[in-house]
Amino acid sequence: MNERRQIYETGVIHGRFQIFHNDHLRYILSGKALCKHLVVGITNPDPFLTRKENADPTRSDPPENPLTYYERYIMVQKVLLDANLDFHCVSIVPFPINFPELYQYYLPTDAVFFLSIYDDWGRRKLHYFQSLNLAIHVLREVNIERKGISAGDIRQRMITDQPWEHLVPACLPPLIHAWGIPERLKKLRSAFRHK
Repeated sequence: MNERRQIYETGVIHGRFQIFHNDHLRYILSGKALCKHLVVGITNPDPFLTRKENADPTRSDPPENPLTYYERYIMVQKVLLDANLDFHCVSIVPFPINFPELYQYYLPTDAVFFLSIYDDWGRRKLHYFQSLNLAIHVLREVNIERKGISAGDIRQRMITDQPWEHLVPACLPPLIHAWGIPERLKKLRSAFRHK
């Protein structure tokens, strides 16, 4: 017997997308399959809307956030267009995830908030959502070892000149190279270490 999936009117999914990779695409598509309209929230949109988190203390550091909000917006848009998603059914917005008191200004708080949980940071986000009595749908809860691709691993591969292009959607490597992201990462890492 096939169990019918709940289709929500509006869903919110989020990520830093510092570097957008193949598992990010699968994650977004799994959220879109559950709703009519999907809002993709880009977290850590700028340094002023990013706060240190004990659950993931390095996620706000400059080497962990090499791309601007605009660059990530362009990446997400390019990938979703390449995946043939109808942009009448998708919105991309900043998501100041560390500031629950600001969600109402950026996001439809009557939507269902999709979430994957791998670690303390995932549990912290769940707490944020629960504190606002948001509707929550956990897409996946597994140990960090079973998470899959990590943007941190991709950034490290770029810094150490290892192959990384196969880990991101095919439309992104030309853009990432044109923006000089590997070189930017190397400079950021070097400057951050010498602080």
